Amino acid sequence: MSGDHWDWPFLTDDHRALAISLDEWAALHLTTPSGLAVDDRCRELVRLLGGAGWLRYTVAGKAFGGSREELDTRALCLFRETLARYDALADFAFAMQGLGSGAISLAGDDEQKRRYLPRVARGQALAAFALSETDAGSDVAAMSCAARADGQDYVLDGEKTWISNGGIADFYVVFARTGEAEGARGISAFIVEAGTPGLHIAERIEPMSPHPLARLRFEGCRIPAARRIGAPGEGFSIAMRTLDVFRTSVAAAALGFARRALAAAIDHATTRNMFGGKLSDFQLTRAKLAHMATTIDSAALLTYRAAWERDRGRSVTREAAMAKMAATEGAQQVIDAAVQLHGGRGVVHDHPVERLYRDIRALRIYEGATEVQQLIIARELLRDATLTRVP
Repeated sequence: MSGDHWDWPFLTDDHRALAISLDEWAALHLTTPSGLAVDDRCRELVRLLGGAGWLRYTVAGKAFGGSREELDTRALCLFRETLARYDALADFAFAMQGLGSGAISLAGDDEQKRRYLPRVARGQALAAFALSETDAGSDVAAMSCAARADGQDYVLDGEKTWISNGGIADFYVVFARTGEAEGARGISAFIVEAGTPGLHIAERIEPMSPHPLARLRFEGCRIPAARRIGAPGEGFSIAMRTLDVFRTSVAAAALGFARRALAAAIDHATTRNMFGGKLSDFQLTRAKLAHMATTIDSAALLTYRAAWERDRGRSVTREAAMAKMAATEGAQQVIDAAVQLHGGRGVVHDHPVERLYRDIRALRIYEGATEVQQLIIARELLRDATLTRVP
């Protein structure tokens, strides 16, 4: 296991037992290189995770294959932390099943849930979340992809980009402008199945940490109105509710990467011979290790506080933003320190800490870049100050 933090009071005995079981499973299934291409490896990981029952935690509703009636944020976090510590692509595969189907869990009708969620939970269908556009990433309300009502259908036109699982997903939750109002209030959410006429994989994108990523293009893509999630104009709210659940889990994934880096740094420092002793004998090395450990525990406290608060039914907009910012920025620092301690070995392609250096970078951007988290935190602070100010 990665430490004593599973004993913190944020977690229940059920969470602790789940963490132990998952760690034992990951040690058996995620430590041997597969040799498969990225797309095939993702499909294999989804099948493995589904077959083991782990993907039941990514969907809500026992009647629809979920482990619980509501999404358990703390469980999602411990899954992502553990999987990320072993295999970045396994963490990605797990997270996308949850993020890609999250809107259906949170706002779908029973028919939509019956059609999609059990297959997600069993690892039989890959999900994707299509929100970002070239000019509408952090500013979601600026999206231009549009859905026009036409009888009993909607017709989608436009593009989405930076779509994880793009090109291999079995269905996409797509957010498009439907025009009920200006800005964020005129956006709706839709389920678009792969193979629907008018849906094209316009470009496959190759990120520095390999995983399936693509630009989608919609040209007269006709879908039944029954595939709209929620009411017209509710798409932005549904997207934000989905991100509020999974943003905290991004912080947990960063913790997993950071813990792996710290373990590698300690192992290297205590075995590397230098000037008649070990690298770990030097005060500078010890100071660096101490800072790495403190950074990880600080971020972990913020992460599991946010998850605990959400599972208690509280709004965690500020807490989730703090957790994501602290964990992803802190993990970047920890991993950079691990690379530095490894010296030349740390920059050799496919060395564990070199892979972590590539794996962590995107987490500081997706699901809200660090700068966006800073704006969110400041906005919440100023709003609270205004509400509590004494006249």
